[in-house]
Amino acid sequence: MQKLNFSSYSFRFKNSENKVSIFDEIRKKFIILTPEEWVRQHVIQFLLEEKKYPISHINVEKVLKVNGLRKRYDVVVYNADGSIYILIECKAPAIKIAQTAFDQIARYNMTMNAQFLMVTNGLNHYFCKMDFENEKYQFLAELPNYTL
Repeated sequence: MQKLNFSSYSFRFKNSENKVSIFDEIRKKFIILTPEEWVRQHVIQFLLEEKKYPISHINVEKVLKVNGLRKRYDVVVYNADGSIYILIECKAPAIKIAQTAFDQIARYNMTMNAQFLMVTNGLNHYFCKMDFENEKYQFLAELPNYTL
């Protein structure tokens, strides 16, 4: 797999039926290794190892309803009270991050109300803080670290 713009992390791999899988610590199972999954697993390790978020505060690939349609978010980080703190959209490295990715995460966030957003293709990372009062987001250099 392609080298991404993250620190180096340790991953567990499995090969079966000529398909490589990677172990997801959050879902507690092996997932077929696609380019997008490679990015998602790096994001999870980034949150755990560098930002120090507890594993119990992270959720991966769950269904949500947006305008009556079933959609699936990539990664969510919850606050201790169960509200959504960070919503993360992962794209494969070959996918250029464009306005459509920001439009997608903004639509998801109308339902989820996360305080922070992250859009990444593993090579380029964009971090935003929501301004709900003015219905816009402000770009940040970095996501906040976990604090009690």
